[in-house]
Amino acid sequence: MAKITYIEHDGTEHVVEVKNGLSVMEGAIRNNVPGIDADCGGACACATCHVYVDEDFAAETGRASAMEESMLDFAENVEPNSRLSCQIRVSDDLDGLIVRLPENQH
Repeated sequence: MAKITYIEHDGTEHVVEVKNGLSVMEGAIRNNVPGIDADCGGACACATCHVYVDEDFAAETGRASAMEESMLDFAENVEPNSRLSCQIRVSDDLDGLIVRLPENQH
């Protein structure tokens, strides 16, 4: 399990434990973290689970695939550390991960 901190746009923090193998998006949905809509259910077919990954975890979360990058084209305010949370698999290496949520997902 990994402890993940989700920080809403207004600064509200949600610290939750997420089982290994789940996605960061699934961790948010299962723990009622507001701000991640996940309209496609994790199929990498939308950008409504967009997050900003803390720079300290850039290597652990890996690089976005070509498909993920094309979906990020639909997100607002994309930054170099933008990722789709449905594409980040939780492992022990992500313990302490911090992701920040954009102001909105649409």
